[in-house]
Amino acid sequence: MLIGFVLGNFILTYVTNGNTNQIILLQEILIAFLGLLAVPKKFEIKIEDLYGKNKLLPEVTSKSLNENQDTILKLNSMSQAISDLAKSYQEAASTILDENDLKEQELSNEQIFIEELNLNLENLNNNLLYEDISENRNNILDDIFKILLKQELITEKELVSVFENHNQYIVGFEEKDPNALEDISQMIKAINYSYRISKMNFIWKKKMEESKKNVSSQLNGVSKAIYSMAEEIKEEEKEQFEDEKKEIMSLLKQKEITISKLKIKQNTSGRYFVEVYTNLCDDLEGKKCDIKKIAKILEKVLKDKFIIQSQECGLREEKDSCKFTYYSEDKFKLQVGVASTTKIDSPVSGDSHIETKLEDGKYLLAISDGMGSGPEAMKSSKVAIKMLERLLKAGFDKEVSLNLINSSLIANTKEDMYATLDIQILDLYAGNMEFIKNGACPTFIKRKKEVQLLKSVSLPTGILENADLVVYDYDLQDGDILVMCTDGIIEANSEYINKELWVKYLLEDINTDDAKQIADIILNEAIDYSFGMQKDDMTVIAAKINKKLEK
Repeated sequence: MLIGFVLGNFILTYVTNGNTNQIILLQEILIAFLGLLAVPKKFEIKIEDLYGKNKLLPEVTSKSLNENQDTILKLNSMSQAISDLAKSYQEAASTILDENDLKEQELSNEQIFIEELNLNLENLNNNLLYEDISENRNNILDDIFKILLKQELITEKELVSVFENHNQYIVGFEEKDPNALEDISQMIKAINYSYRISKMNFIWKKKMEESKKNVSSQLNGVSKAIYSMAEEIKEEEKEQFEDEKKEIMSLLKQKEITISKLKIKQNTSGRYFVEVYTNLCDDLEGKKCDIKKIAKILEKVLKDKFIIQSQECGLREEKDSCKFTYYSEDKFKLQVGVASTTKIDSPVSGDSHIETKLEDGKYLLAISDGMGSGPEAMKSSKVAIKMLERLLKAGFDKEVSLNLINSSLIANTKEDMYATLDIQILDLYAGNMEFIKNGACPTFIKRKKEVQLLKSVSLPTGILENADLVVYDYDLQDGDILVMCTDGIIEANSEYINKELWVKYLLEDINTDDAKQIADIILNEAIDYSFGMQKDDMTVIAAKINKKLEK
């Protein structure tokens, strides 16, 4: 113990002064040591009794930290999303070259092509074009290589034209001499084959162009998302609903509910978002918290029905307050049914889907169909769906999210990854739906006996650098049935030229309004049309919309 006192003194001295000159004399340490030995062992000294139970941080600082927790969570979520995007183009971005390097690389690539071509000319020494090509007279291969770079092959007519531009005319071509035509054909095959082989060694050019576009697109999307978040924080700083806040806090005080902070927001559809910070409840489970009382007062003042969206108990979180988040209650309810199957002999499905509630209270229904089937198709569709969910929940705009997913799939350097995206975002408070389709099948809307098709023409995600995305709006009504599916369903019936019609006619004849049963019926019909053998991965999502009854 005495050694501990001495070591502690030296450490304290060094930390405070930067040297080892003693702060406390050894005689003082010895006196303290003997005094501590004189204290009975049963006597307990609680450190907290010496300085009280107050927190080390000032109360204002503590409150400030609590207020910023939401912002921190959003930034963390966004950070994760950006990290996922960075991985998708990290390898591709590493190949970016400056202009001087680009010229040097192009010359190097041409040399690779010429070396490959010379290897393939070994058996063509009797060809009438052999000497001009093998000796590269008048740098004729420069013009040939430029054509190959532009369109990846050269035709007989183009090769003859190149020779003519160098004042070298191929005897017998105009007269269609069989020997001349045969020699030209042989040389064309050798040139095109050599280029295809050598291209694998300088694919860098395409990757470089795509990388620059993808990095630019993704950074632009991230910039927009961060800007939107900054604007949101600005809006929160503005004083809104001050009269309503005062009235709510006054009524809560009458109910002996102490509020430390109250935040009220309202989106464009009219839905309220209310965050209430109260004193700690008496139990860890939060059963004694005044959740229902608070909701009733919110309903009375804001003239809307509220439900508790989330509850953070201060005792469980080791905080000095509880936080309750209330949303305006949905005016519609949603029932979702999913049915899916995998292509015969395929180990996994290339389809992916998601049904989840977003932070703004809306519901996301989405299907992605990876091109082909099996593990690679599953990989591309999973990437698209997971990124969509993470980006939307992180606060990215819908269009920005889809452009980021699109460019990320393009930037994948290991293999081509294409995936359709079929997205429905349902606002069950306002009673409308936004839908976006990127290479996806139509959405079928059954309203009573009539079935309507919602469609848009676009290529799958991951093909074009700048996807032409359009967000469509659709107003929902009580009893509407929504059906989304992948092309494995649509293509199952070969009797119709317009393949989607069989699903339309089937929905018109279906009597049940149970979402799961509808999905199962469509899937089973598709399998029957395929003679009981799944020719492709198949996924169906059915959703039933019902208006809530007034209480």
